[in-house]
Parts: sequence; structure tokens; C-alpha cells
Amino acid sequence: MRQIKFFDTTLRDGEQAPGFSMKTDEKIALALQLERLGVDIIEAGFPATSPGDFEAVERIAAVIKNASIAGLCRANKAEIQTTWNALKGAAKPRIHIVIATSDIHLETKLKKSKDEVLRMAVDAVTFAKTLCDDVEFSAEDAIRSNPDYLCQVIEAVIDAGASTVNVPDTVGYTIPAEFETLILYIRSKVPNIERANISVHCHNDLGMAVANSLAAIRAGANQVECTVNGIGERAGNAALEEIVMMLNVRKDIFNDIICKIKTEEIYRTSKLLSSITGIECQPNKAIVGKNAFSHESGIHQDGVLKNPFTYEIMTPASVGFPGNKIVLGKHSGRNAFTTRLTDLGHTLDTAAMEELFAEFKILADKKKEVHDEDLDALVYSRSNVDKVHFELEYVCFSSGNKHVPTATVVLKTPSGEVITDASTGDGPVDAAFRAIERISNVNSRLLKYKINAVTAGKDAQGEVALTVSFNETDGISARGYSTDVLVASVKAYINALNRYVARGMKSK
Repeated sequence: MRQIKFFDTTLRDGEQAPGFSMKTDEKIALALQLERLGVDIIEAGFPATSPGDFEAVERIAAVIKNASIAGLCRANKAEIQTTWNALKGAAKPRIHIVIATSDIHLETKLKKSKDEVLRMAVDAVTFAKTLCDDVEFSAEDAIRSNPDYLCQVIEAVIDAGASTVNVPDTVGYTIPAEFETLILYIRSKVPNIERANISVHCHNDLGMAVANSLAAIRAGANQVECTVNGIGERAGNAALEEIVMMLNVRKDIFNDIICKIKTEEIYRTSKLLSSITGIECQPNKAIVGKNAFSHESGIHQDGVLKNPFTYEIMTPASVGFPGNKIVLGKHSGRNAFTTRLTDLGHTLDTAAMEELFAEFKILADKKKEVHDEDLDALVYSRSNVDKVHFELEYVCFSSGNKHVPTATVVLKTPSGEVITDASTGDGPVDAAFRAIERISNVNSRLLKYKINAVTAGKDAQGEVALTVSFNETDGISARGYSTDVLVASVKAYINALNRYVARGMKSK
């Protein structure tokens, strides 16, 4: 039996995709959930790219105990040292070094010869090994590299101390049969290959990332690099949930594979990522899409009612599709509330739990039942607030089909100053945003605006995800929650504004 290691790069490669940037606290929350999911390695970021990424990797390394924490770096000593400085507090640190090996990358990007790149790779791994026992080497664009040169590099870095060698399909170019052949070729031509794990990292440019990853596993790869919901550069990465469930559902084919992933945590992990980024996966997304276990056709409905396995090859429960165990409402006490939050994987200190319980009671007065998704939203709304400058005290709207939309907004600053303004607009949301603009003395442009219902029903909480450009800067994304979508919109806008103010303070 072979155990397949899951290397999750949602926090690194996934976050590099446009619109998926995360704050440090959000990365920590997702890392903790990935640990609950059971991934073996969490690639927490690229520490040398920015102080923010360094901080995120360092803080994740400090709190994760069961999974290895990897940091990516290029093949130079300065970046390797920076990466180690961020990782050294981890229970299980891993330095992940990458350099390209394909002719097109060597000639046009690196402008170096094959011998130069080989020396750089060996020197980088040798130095990293003096800092960290666990070193992974990635041959970027391996699929378009000369196979014999690729094997030469892999052999050399294993001799230098690499314990994992990654064979990436960086641009999503290959097909399963070709990739399987390459992995078998590496296994047969690299004499010291048994001293290292073979990993694969597949992109989805032609929609083949999962299929290629599975082909590599069949050929002998024992680590697969992937992301939650398949997010990542361009068309994304291989989707973790799809690989995991294929290995579980098709045990007749993958009968020699052991997979440690706790499949019941898959759906919750997917929803957490969507809530953090404000980007939902498509409804027909395999495993975690909202239609993955829905049936509208009469023939399908009849079959499922008679035997679910007629049209469902896995149960919703096997991937953690929601089902309330405790019904929470206005009469629920602290014990039921805190127990359910713990069951959902949220860890808060006593003060934060008390504040959240008060918010829960307010919400429970507005809703007959408070569902798991409502509790998640309460927690995420707290982590989404940057209390740096402006805090909402009061908002009032006046609107109608024959009435000029008007909003009155009252904001409070850290100094305790209370500022009130009112404005008209094209609608109540626009009017509120204009009033906040005047209070904060900024110009803004709304780039994206989306409303989601957190749960079903007319009393559902509304989640507003938006992206705003302030004073012609890059867009800043934020979210807001409320049973009133107008209030949720104002909260989201203020959260984005506070992030903008915070960036300005940090740059001074």
C-alpha cells in the first residue's frame, strides 16, 4: 500500500490568482482548516515576495502542529535564507526551491545555459539542506523540458539533499498518457530516485490537471500538489477535492493507495475559502458545487428516491455537505453556542466568544433558526473587519420608486469623534457610499458588487462581497454581513475603506 501525500498550495499558488488575495488572519484560519482536513503539507506562501507574505508564513508556522509548513523560494541564497527565517518556528518546516529546466525558460527568462542552471539548483539545495532537513526541489516547466536533462537535474539535487522532487506541468500542457510516461521514465532513468518522493503539480489550462495528477499517481508519484476548489494561476490548479474523492470512490482502480484526507471536512474547507475570498465556485463544480447533489430531472429524482446510488456515486455526508445537528435560536445558551462553534472548527478566546455570543443573540432575535452557515458568517465577519479608522455607528435609508434615494451615515473614528453626513444617489447603496466618501474625504469607484444569501429563507443573512478602488488605487476587496443587505453593503464598504487606510498607515 502507498500513502499519497497531499501538498496544498491554496495559500501560495491559489492566492496568486487575481481576486484571491487574503489577509494574514484569513490565511491562518484557512491553514487551521487545512490541518483539520488532514493535508500533509501546507505551502503557506512565498516569504521573499513581501513583508506581508513573510508574516503570514511565520505566523502559520507557529500555529500548525500536524502538517509540514512549506515556503517557496527561488534558487538563490538570499531567498532561501529569508524563507528559512519565516519557517524556522514550524514544527515541521520545509524549504521549497524552484528553478526552470525547459529550453524556453532557460533561453528567454533565465538567459542561462543548462550547466549554469544545474549548478544553481545543486548549490541552492545544498545550502537549504544546511538550514532544514526537509527540502523540496521543483523543476519548473518540467513537462516541456528535455527528459534526459530533467533526469540529470533530478539526480543531482537528490544527491545534494532534496527529499522531494517535484515534476510540474506548469502551463497545463500535457495529457495523462504523456505524463504517466514521463514519470515512469524518471523512475527508470534516475538511479537515486528511491531516495526521494516524486511529486507532481498540474495546472488546468486545458482542463486536464486532475486527470494528469491521477495518471502520475498511477505511474508511481507519491505526492500531489493541489488547491481547494482548484484555484490558482490562470485556469487554476488540480482540485484537491476531486483527486481525493476519485481515490476514495474508485478504490477498484486505486486499490493500493492510502489517503489520509478527512473527506467530511471537504465541503467546509471549500465554503471557508469562498467566504474568505468572496468568490464562489461554479454551481456545477464537482464535489463541492451547490448542484453537485441536486436532482431536477424526474427520472433522476425517481431513481434517487428509490436508491441514492442510482445517480449519486458518493453520499453528501461523505464530503460534509451541511446538516444541522443542533438547532440554535434566541433561547439557546452559551454552552450550545460555544459547542457548535467548536464543532464547526472555530477557536476563539473567551473575550471574542462573549462578543460573538452577543452578536448571535441579536441575530437570533431576527431569525427563527440560526444555521451553521450563519455562525460561520458571524465568525468571518469579525475576521473581515479592520478596526483601523472608521466604525459604523448608524445608517438610515430612504428610498422608493417615486422617492429620491437618500442615506444618512454616522461613523466613529478611533479618537471617539462621531461624524454624520447624508447624501442622495442612484439608489440607497450608492447614496450611502457617497455619504461615506464625504466623511472620509476619498474618491471611490465600485469595481465589483455581489450579494449572496448565507442560508435559505426570507430571513437569511445577506453577504455582500465587493471590490472598491479608492483614489484610483488598485481595488480592495471586502465583505459585510447582515440580515439587511443594505446594511451589509455599508459594512463591506467600510471594511474596504479601513483596509485602504491601513495600507496608507503601513506605508508611512
